[in-house]
Amino acid sequence: MVKAALLEVGIISTAVCLPVTSVMASVKNWIFSVLEKHRGLVVLLFCLPASFLFDLLLRIHCYIVRLCDCRTHLDKVKEVQSAVRRWNDLPLSERKLLCTARPNWLSLSTTFFQKDQCHKIAIPLYNILSLDEANLSVKVEPLVKVGDITKYLLPKGYALAVHLEIAEATLGGLAMGVGMTTHSHKVGLFQETILSFDIVLSDGSLVHVTKDNQFSDLFKALPWSHGTLGFVVALELKIIPAEPFVHMHYIPVIGKKRYCSLLYELSGASDTKKNTPDFLEATIYSKHEAVILAGWFSDISDNVEVNQINRWYKPWFYKHVETFLKKGKSEELIPLEDYLLRHNRSIFWVLESMLPFGNLTIFRYLFGWLLPPKIAFLKYTTTPGIRKLTFTKQVFQDIVLPLATLEQQVDRSEELFDLYPLLVYPCRVYDWGPRSGQVPTPSPDMLCPGTNYAMYNDLGIYGVPGHVKRKSKYNPTEAMRKMESFTRSVGGFSFLYADIFMTKEEFEQMFDLQLYEQMRKKYSADHAFPHLYDKIKPEIDVLSIGTVID
Repeated sequence: MVKAALLEVGIISTAVCLPVTSVMASVKNWIFSVLEKHRGLVVLLFCLPASFLFDLLLRIHCYIVRLCDCRTHLDKVKEVQSAVRRWNDLPLSERKLLCTARPNWLSLSTTFFQKDQCHKIAIPLYNILSLDEANLSVKVEPLVKVGDITKYLLPKGYALAVHLEIAEATLGGLAMGVGMTTHSHKVGLFQETILSFDIVLSDGSLVHVTKDNQFSDLFKALPWSHGTLGFVVALELKIIPAEPFVHMHYIPVIGKKRYCSLLYELSGASDTKKNTPDFLEATIYSKHEAVILAGWFSDISDNVEVNQINRWYKPWFYKHVETFLKKGKSEELIPLEDYLLRHNRSIFWVLESMLPFGNLTIFRYLFGWLLPPKIAFLKYTTTPGIRKLTFTKQVFQDIVLPLATLEQQVDRSEELFDLYPLLVYPCRVYDWGPRSGQVPTPSPDMLCPGTNYAMYNDLGIYGVPGHVKRKSKYNPTEAMRKMESFTRSVGGFSFLYADIFMTKEEFEQMFDLQLYEQMRKKYSADHAFPHLYDKIKPEIDVLSIGTVID
């Protein structure tokens, strides 16, 4: 019957005698081939409109929920506590490990943690709670998004000290995971800007956690814990005074040694008294070509042209930056909100592999307002087959490495992935002494003169490897494991929102889990929450997925 039906539509007219499984495999491969060859049209005709409607419905739903929700912050926290206590009342045989009820597709992590195997606790906490202008801090609930806090703070003349470029990221996710931005060479990772956490522990108790109170040990372990020590229900963050514009200097540099040296110098790593830019990054377009971006807060009085880079019809930001390789040094004023979310429309340069014609002028004017496709929608529609395909044909990694090794980083990335552009953000990594959290302590020889921090950088590797584009042999497992091995060898560490290819033993070599394991036992999280490695490891067996692609 199956063969007859397929014959009627002409799919297997030349393969009548093949087994059904073989035919279905052929059909599946044909469909994937068509989708791959015409992925731009598929994204344009289906993904973008569907993503737009999906996001619209999601926004309406959230608006209605918030409008009808008359509970105070304290009321909602008490409900979280009650839910955890009810879990404690269950017989031991019925207690599954705890996790939030927030669907996987709403997170920015590339992994799909199997929440169906856990006891899910609803965390309906989406509000900005207070602004303390005297002490330069803001208190928020964990599900406040970067886009929301930006629109709240900027009109008041403030910004987060560490600000992610993707509007959909949540502040709780950044606090329990990691965040870094182009101001990080001045302040460090997102965790350095956290003043306090309010946490519901495994027994349902609510504790206020700061670096100076009785929970100071827990304060150090919560960043990078990814919700495996307790449920964050509020956090207080540092903010900084902000001008309405960024005065951006574009500095094209030819020569790997030259752009690596200049970036190191501008970061203040060699001269800590240097007046460094407020914002600093580099986009590397080939082994020998890069554009360094150095920006300072500014107001409209600067006699420089204003460029509203996030208008829907404007070129994608990294494409705009690339033009300065030919134009030479240049300056412009960028509205602060536009700059902070500069990579949002094109999801850095990931969108190019999905929508090859997305930066064409005619497309931007006609359809640019539909961008970006919502990450939640892309995750919501990801099938196991597509998920496996992303492992074998794409790379999406952020890796923190000593800035002094940038030349080696570029060489190793080209050798293993042959993929450009590369993103580089300099960032301070502090030495707070032994057992100070999961982030490995910089070695003494790495510390900047007269300080307790070393200058590292985020290396962002996103897109389709050159080997895959050329249809040459490529083993993704081998490539990523070699990159992780290099990262460990120089004292670096991986962002854990992205897929890791490490065994648990290798993971424990990369991260310092001494304090984390102590906190697991001290606050009874070891029998209540998944272990960090189990929480962030891919749901796919990545060690065996490394099939060679022809």
